[in-house]
Amino acid sequence: MTVNNNQGRRPSANDDTNGFVNVAFTHDERATENVIRRKSGNSNSLQLDNGTSMSTNTVPVSSGNGTAPPIDFDDILPMIGEFGKYQKILFICMIPFAFFVAFIYFSQIFLTLIPEQHWCTVPELEGLPLEERLALSIPRMDNGDYHNCLMFNVNYTDLVAQGIRKADPTWPTVACMHGWSYNFTEIPYTTVATEENWVCEDDTLPTYAQSIFFLGAIVGGLLFGWIADKFGRIPSLIGCNLVGFAAGVATAFISNFWQFAVMRFFVGFAFDNCFTMMYILVLEYVGPRYRTFVANMSIAIFFTMAACMLPWIAYYLANWRILAVVTSAPLLLAVFTPLVVPESARWLVSQGKVDKAVSILKKLEKVNGKHISPETYQNFTDSCLKLRQEETTNQSHSIMDLFRTPRLRRTTILLIIIWMAISLVFDGHVRNVGSLGLDIFFTFTVASFTEFPADTLLTLTLDRFGRRWLACGSMVLSGIFSLLATIAPVGVYSASLAIVGRFFINISYNIGLQYAAEILPTVVRAQGVAFIHIMGYVASIIAPFVVYLTYISPMLPLIILGILGIVGGLLSLLLPETLDHDLPQTLSDGEEFGRGQSIWDFPCLAKKIDESNDLEVRSPHFVRSSQSGASLRASTGGELRSSILQRSVRSRYTSKL
Repeated sequence: MTVNNNQGRRPSANDDTNGFVNVAFTHDERATENVIRRKSGNSNSLQLDNGTSMSTNTVPVSSGNGTAPPIDFDDILPMIGEFGKYQKILFICMIPFAFFVAFIYFSQIFLTLIPEQHWCTVPELEGLPLEERLALSIPRMDNGDYHNCLMFNVNYTDLVAQGIRKADPTWPTVACMHGWSYNFTEIPYTTVATEENWVCEDDTLPTYAQSIFFLGAIVGGLLFGWIADKFGRIPSLIGCNLVGFAAGVATAFISNFWQFAVMRFFVGFAFDNCFTMMYILVLEYVGPRYRTFVANMSIAIFFTMAACMLPWIAYYLANWRILAVVTSAPLLLAVFTPLVVPESARWLVSQGKVDKAVSILKKLEKVNGKHISPETYQNFTDSCLKLRQEETTNQSHSIMDLFRTPRLRRTTILLIIIWMAISLVFDGHVRNVGSLGLDIFFTFTVASFTEFPADTLLTLTLDRFGRRWLACGSMVLSGIFSLLATIAPVGVYSASLAIVGRFFINISYNIGLQYAAEILPTVVRAQGVAFIHIMGYVASIIAPFVVYLTYISPMLPLIILGILGIVGGLLSLLLPETLDHDLPQTLSDGEEFGRGQSIWDFPCLAKKIDESNDLEVRSPHFVRSSQSGASLRASTGGELRSSILQRSVRSRYTSKL
């Protein structure tokens, strides 16, 4: 007799965050024409193959050979409580970390703002009203605006003495010789860019600084991923936040570009890690049924709230140095994390510290008011130790295995291209908000708020309509609205269309975060996901230069973002659908995964399960998952193998971030 817990759940996107695999591809090498599976069961009890159920307070039923069946985390969590009091406390504890990642990701925008109206300073004319100074010293461009980078090369002392107050357009011009003056009406404070005059021939410096930030994110991801594997998730979480705290506060004391760039590099160490380590920890202790909610709504609510608050914090502080301190100092709170948040139980198991993992589960059990029998814990311990022994003898797989067979190689390359497109488009929309012709503080707030309806909509639809068509539709729509923004009148209309494009790329970003984690085989999943998302950071390095094209034409960034969105969305249709499918575990599973699927398959139109039948027969090429809990091998396989980056694959933050 076998036990299958939580059988009715569809595999969620969030069941495999950054290599934490929560659904296995149950591939039977001896399988013939059809696959037999069990019908859905009650997630609150253990479903037995004779239709009876077992209370979570009793000892697991033994199998036919007299031994209890293996129990994994997703089997034991419903017994402890999938979203009880303890998990709700952990959910609330995500708030400060969501604020941290929003502040780190977006703060440079408000540290380096440059007013659109800035002109050469002419010391000899300081006593004149602004309009007279401009009329006498600054040549006009073809559109009638005063030039930002040129001044007339004449003797202003003599001109003033002669009473001349208007320039002759034929006078010779020269680049600014005495610095710049800025109109601080719309941006009511000086920034590091205006203090250091990063304009005209130096106007690319903020762009370089932002790209250096993403270089730091790559290095920090590798470093703190290694720390997470070696020393645990909590040390990695604390360490990256402390680095972000130190570099962020030190930013307030810089005096030149290279000092600023170095600080941005080290602030980048904390990007993504400062939140997603916590994100992973919380998801591990939440039952399968609630992971989609916790994973998406934590970002929809907490991240969105922080992003919407940031521009107004900058506006009312009106001092870039204080802003750097205010957005960085809270990261110091991470040192208190161990007082509330437990270490990753899955990581403890991967290190052979099963007793510590069990003690954490017993704490959850106590706070949630549940009772688990000692026999169940013993079965869990034995299962974990057995799996670790098996895994330690089979660690020869590497990232190169993804490129050895044709179908898996094609899928991997598609995932890389699509994720790079998503990352570039998302970050491009974030940074292009200042070029939309409206007040940047208001526009940034509205654009950031689109995260909430995007994540909420995704939570409601992702497990119904599937990944592939939602990814395609959202990316294509993002591209279409971005292109429409280029032909609409500048101002409210073009900005509104661009913000709608941002809304749809938010959806694409969240889908993309999990797509690779579901498609890649378990044995190389952690390494593959890490590699794909590092490639996303590479694309994010390019994004600031795409936005910089606004100096050539305000429409160019949106045209590029629109085309990339449409192309990336159409490429998504070439990927296999993962909703309700048992996910690939071995490399051979990965090679066969999706074979036989049609590009026109819609999960929401798939045949519903007949609950009156206990068994169902389907083709192995399009088999629906029967697992609501992960197999133990799938749950911890990524933990035992990850050598690149053990963190959530959400970057919004990609860069969102």
